[in-house]
Amino acid sequence: MPAKYRERLADQCEGELVVTVDFDHCLLLYPLPEWELIEAKLVKLPTLNKQARRLQRLLIGHATEVELDSSGRILIPTPLREYAELDKEVVLIGQGNKFEIWNEKFWNERRNLWLSEQDGDDTDLPDQLGNLSL
Repeated sequence: MPAKYRERLADQCEGELVVTVDFDHCLLLYPLPEWELIEAKLVKLPTLNKQARRLQRLLIGHATEVELDSSGRILIPTPLREYAELDKEVVLIGQGNKFEIWNEKFWNERRNLWLSEQDGDDTDLPDQLGNLSL
């Protein structure tokens, strides 16, 4: 974990984190209090809805608690490392309330793809993003 995040994570969650899978072939890393909010929302989804059930199975089913050690490292369990194909070169991407952990090669490929995509029209945006200004 980069030094600039360690103190904040120590204050926010005492170094207790949760790592789980993401559909984009990366891992999601949440401070424990943030994960508890996400998990509570996931548990409330309708279990008879196939998409909701799939989301619950993947995110909750793979959620694993990890802890920052004294050097600011975390040990990611083997099944999660294998899922994201993590090797020696990884990329940590801050996403506000969480981090994404990527295989560096996959990250570079995806980032380049996203940057090269043609501008879509505004109808592609979900309603929640319609008024977003960056």
